[in-house]
Amino acid sequence: MADFFHMGGYAIYVWSSYGLALLILVGLLAASLGTLRRKERMLRSLEQTLPRRRRAVAGDGEGKP
Repeated sequence: MADFFHMGGYAIYVWSSYGLALLILVGLLAASLGTLRRKERMLRSLEQTLPRRRRAVAGDGEGKP
């Protein structure tokens, strides 16, 4: 088991690469979730400020059968 973690003398490079990749993935996840939350807040505020649109009803004179 110790040989596995030692990686034949290259452990510092292998484990630092895994750590850097994990750090980048966590950063991307955090940025994506932050953007999602910001967009959801913006959508909610726009939906509250804009007037409600009337739903089209069949035969209401808008050229629909």
